[in-house]
Order: sequence, then C-alpha cells, then structure tokens
Amino acid sequence: MNHQHDRALGALYGLAMGDALGMPTQIMSRASIVARFGTVTGFEPGPEDNPVSAGMPAGSVTDDTDQAVIVGRLLTGSGGRIEPLRLAHELLEWERAMKAKGSFDLLGPSTKAALEAVSRGVPPEEAGKAGATNGAAMRITPVGVAFPDTPLEPFLDRVAEACQVTHDTSIGVASAAAVAAAVSRGIDGGDLEDAFGAAVTAAAAGAERGHWVAGADIAARIGWAVELVRGLPERQALDRVCDLVGTSVASQESVPAAFAVLSLAEGEPWRACLLAANLGGDCDTIGAIAGAIAGAVSGASGLPGEALATLRSVNGLDLEPLATALLALRAGTAE
Repeated sequence: MNHQHDRALGALYGLAMGDALGMPTQIMSRASIVARFGTVTGFEPGPEDNPVSAGMPAGSVTDDTDQAVIVGRLLTGSGGRIEPLRLAHELLEWERAMKAKGSFDLLGPSTKAALEAVSRGVPPEEAGKAGATNGAAMRITPVGVAFPDTPLEPFLDRVAEACQVTHDTSIGVASAAAVAAAVSRGIDGGDLEDAFGAAVTAAAAGAERGHWVAGADIAARIGWAVELVRGLPERQALDRVCDLVGTSVASQESVPAAFAVLSLAEGEPWRACLLAANLGGDCDTIGAIAGAIAGAVSGASGLPGEALATLRSVNGLDLEPLATALLALRAGTAE
C-alpha cells in the first residue's frame, strides 16, 4: 500500500472511528457522561435512555459515516462532480431507509429544512441559503480525499458544490472547507500543523462563498480553539472546550471543537476520537471530523487494528474501494 492510499483509508476509517466512539454519548452533557461512564475508553453500546442511539451495538456508526459514504459514491460515480438534486435525492432515500429500520438517527436541522424545501419545488441554489449547522462539514471528507487543496479556488468550487443544496452559506461553506482542506493536506503528506494551516486558510476563503449569514468567523475560531487547549491537563481542556468553544450542531462550535481535540491529542487518532466522545453534545460529529483529519495525517496504519476490525464487522464497512476510487479522481486532477 502506498502512503497516499494509506492516508486516504485513514481519513475514511478515522471518520468512522470517531463517529462510532461518539455514538453512545451524543446529545449527553459532559457531566452526564462522567456520571455514567467515568471516562469513555472504547466502543460502547448506545444507552437505552439515549433517544438517538438507544439499542445500537458498540462500534456502530451513525449518519456522519453514512452520509460521507453517500458523498464519496456520488463523486466517484460522476467524474468528481456533485449534482445538488442527486445529493438531495440520496439523502432523502437514506432517511427513509433509517425510518424503515426504526432508527432515530435522522437528518440534521439544516439538511432536513433544505430537503423539505427542495421537495416543495424550491430551486437547489436557494434551498440551502440558511444552512449553518455542521451537516456539510461532517460529510465533506471524501472531497478532501478526492481533490488537492491547492490551487485553492478550484478546490473551493468542489467544496461549495457539495454544500449547495443544504448548507449554501458563508458559515456552511467555510466549515466544510476547513475540514476538507485539512484532510487534503494530510493526504498529500502534511503533518498536523500543516493541516491546521490549510484549514484556517480554506475557511477564510470559503467564508466568501454562499449566502452570508451572521455568526462567528470559522477560521478565527479554529485558530483560537487550537491554542486554547495547548499544554492543559486533559480534564481541564475538555471542560474548557465545553464551556468556551461549545459542542452543539452549530458549525461555529462543533468544528472548532474538533480542531481543539486534535490539538490536545497532538493528532493521535484514537486519542482524539476518545476525547471527542467524552465531550458530549454533538460528539459523534466532532469525533468524525477529528478522526478524519487525524487519520489523513497518520494513515490507516496509525489506527488501532482492533478498532478497524470492529468497525468492519459491526457495520459491514469496506472502504478500500471508495478510497481507491477517490484517489483516482485526485490523480486525474493532478494530471
């Protein structure tokens, strides 16, 4: 396996790993997690009193992984382009399948509102004009695998295309651009600091795309969150992330929170994902973002083999063909 393929696999499986570790503690408060688990140290089943993850087996992935795979398959099936209405259709089909299984793990608020608008006949270029939550950022990793982040403008075109139908806002595009660029820089061999720099640069430029919405600047908050936790003891750092950064579905909270746990974990994928799981809030998405970036930097060879085996067996995940196909798009871009 070459280094680029290892890093592509690391990004995809890292996303799934962070997602699955955060599955049982999502929407819980940090205090509730401490009371129930003490510290989450590995995959846990969904607690029966968790209204989203109740009954899910330990190691199960959620919407973060499922929707990232949808984006990846659309990219590889259409020469690297995301057709907005096709994405809308695929996401609606996914939710229908989840409802048929009795799952409560359904579409997020921005995505749901946008897709309901599309169903009413609203054009795709208008449907996502209010979407500022983290749905685009959580599923953008395949774009980072498929395309180099330099030159920046063509890369942002691909990010914005993937955001348009649900998160076509300055905040939505900026947050997705940050995650995709960090992943992309890792695929090209960058280290964690390279990934941080790429994320801030892409977020600042991405904020010029889409419909403007009021909110804190994603690039500034990522840079601030990375420095906020440096050198702090782990428990104090996690409390600080919860108190100051925030862990909600708002992009301005959960995306910088993912970069904060990456900084605290010094890019070590398993540790970063566990830190996210112990935060609470939208911690499956925070873990998925952190895991994707850490995995892109470390490669799949930097992920615990036992964890990969669990993800594959519990979810029937085989992400190797998708990684190969996404890298073929990247090679075509470079030619």
